[in-house]
Amino acid sequence: MPTARRSQLARAVVLATVAGLSLGACRKKPAPAPTPVETPTTTTQPRVNQDSIDAENRRRAEEEERRRREAAALESARATLNAPVYFDYDAADLRDDARAVLEAKLPILTANAGLRIRIAGHTDSRGSDEYNLALGQRRASAVKDWLSGRGIAADRMEIVSFGEERGSCADEEEGCWSRNRRAEFEVTAGGDRITAPTGGQ
Repeated sequence: MPTARRSQLARAVVLATVAGLSLGACRKKPAPAPTPVETPTTTTQPRVNQDSIDAENRRRAEEEERRRREAAALESARATLNAPVYFDYDAADLRDDARAVLEAKLPILTANAGLRIRIAGHTDSRGSDEYNLALGQRRASAVKDWLSGRGIAADRMEIVSFGEERGSCADEEEGCWSRNRRAEFEVTAGGDRITAPTGGQ
């Protein structure tokens, strides 16, 4: 091959190589892959919310339990206040069981200074009306005296006698007569504001 021809061929190869390199340089490089962005973890948020819900549920349950206990204590206090005491035949002396019933009333009456009560004396059907009215009065007085002797102001208690007029049963036998020989209690003032006594009273 003549020298001139080789020189042209070499020049053409060099030009092609330079052109190829130039074109490669002009091409856009692919954009690098985006770096992953770490998002803040959210696993703690639901746990915080659940803890708050659990705490509120516990608070509500405790409040409901407190109200239930207060209602039960109030119901028990009312039942204790209304419990009657019983007497032996033709007697106004307080028996041991009657004193125990009255002893249970003391904390309630002490804790509720606004309470006023009526003590009603009753008898069985034997004896005259006049005698039974007097006997019922003595029974109510015996109860009042016992309570006032233990610190309950006498002006918080009134007494009345019904004699045999308001028997709890009408059978003419000892089982019925023993239920009729009693003193009953009625709250006449302060009953809407009654509170159950707490321990230590």
